[in-house]
Amino acid sequence: MATLTASAQWNTKAAVKSKSNNLISKWTAFMESQSGNKTLWFLVSLVVQGVFFLPVPAVLIYYFDAPVLVLAVTLTLFFANIIAGMGGAGIRTLLRLFAASIIIHTLMVLVCIV
Repeated sequence: MATLTASAQWNTKAAVKSKSNNLISKWTAFMESQSGNKTLWFLVSLVVQGVFFLPVPAVLIYYFDAPVLVLAVTLTLFFANIIAGMGGAGIRTLLRLFAASIIIHTLMVLVCIV
């Protein structure tokens, strides 16, 4: 049985993290720095989606004969952002949902137009 002696030294310093300059670490640092602006990001997300993303299904379905699935994806992303923002989700969740909405809508537009 091991005993703890008075001469034992406890290291209270945190482990040294390696600094990597990859995109994911920069994105994570940005998300953490925006924790005080959670309400602002929620409102920006709603405005951008309401102005730019909600008309996308109407244009794609009417002019480019896109499937109705485009409408379902758009409404799902829109309401997911509303529920996450009003439900008290963290800043990481809000920013990831907003970024996912931007990427998914851009891909939908590119796939349907090209």
